[in-house]
Amino acid sequence: MKALITGISGFVGSHLAEYLLETTNWDVSGTVFGPYGNIADLCGRLELYPAELSRLDVVSFILEQARPDIIFHLAAQPLVSASRSNPWGTLETNVRMQLNILEGVAQVRPECRVLVVGSSEEYGLVSPEELPVDEDTPLRPLSAYGISKVAQDLLGQQYYLTHGLQVIRARPFNHIGPRQRIGFVASDFASQIAAAELGLQPPTIEVGNLTARRDFSDVRDVVRAYVLLVTRGELGEVYNVGSGESHAIQEVLDALLSMSRASIQVRQDPMRMRPSDAPEIRCDATRIREQTGWETTISFEQSLGDILEYWRKDTRQQEALGASSGDD
Repeated sequence: MKALITGISGFVGSHLAEYLLETTNWDVSGTVFGPYGNIADLCGRLELYPAELSRLDVVSFILEQARPDIIFHLAAQPLVSASRSNPWGTLETNVRMQLNILEGVAQVRPECRVLVVGSSEEYGLVSPEELPVDEDTPLRPLSAYGISKVAQDLLGQQYYLTHGLQVIRARPFNHIGPRQRIGFVASDFASQIAAAELGLQPPTIEVGNLTARRDFSDVRDVVRAYVLLVTRGELGEVYNVGSGESHAIQEVLDALLSMSRASIQVRQDPMRMRPSDAPEIRCDATRIREQTGWETTISFEQSLGDILEYWRKDTRQQEALGASSGDD
């Protein structure tokens, strides 16, 4: 089996690559746009294509070279906040890349199975009466990012229906873990705590809305779900991926502060407040559990502890690099 991961050096892509190399005998390749840092230790075991996927001819070339049996399409602009400041850029990037992947597969590798990765942001404004959110809940996206993910989702369905492609669609809810970039709540909090512990910033953490409740899963559980979906999922179907439990953002903050080695004050930043936000999002993952047997295995507390340790290590390394360059 040959697997191609678009965005393999990203947060989710790097964890998926590790999981496949550790648990399967598949040949793993991937596309890279930007730094290789997350997969630096894996490069000798991967076939990599430094490429941006906005051109169909580039995508077709990669498919001809890699000859994948399975594609995990993870490359995307992933930030809701960035989609607010540049909505067209998010729509153009995410929709164009998804379209190119599907069109390239239709032309070059029609027997390939494709995982189209959407988002719980597709559901958007969910009322309390609709909880937990199953796959039939109406889609009411609240951001250009959410709309881009609806488009990716429906493109996957369209190519399954009209081209007969082997498409499976996933709607992951919030996932957290080591290597997640700034711009996501757990990493935002943990990176500030790590910097404060080293005296690199004042002992104050900037926060937004702490009352919203979200369904958090560890990225290492999420990538297991993706592999189970491409091997056991029903073609053309869509599957929620989430824990089924919700935690307030306040719980994320409190848990991380309880692990801190410094005394840190909390200050609300109006710039971090979303203009519209559903009070609670909680996943009904019955469909994926019944189809594949997937369950989450990593606790909320372990995920947060691992995130904080990741940012402590990263912050120390960045400080050491800065000191070294200063010496020069």
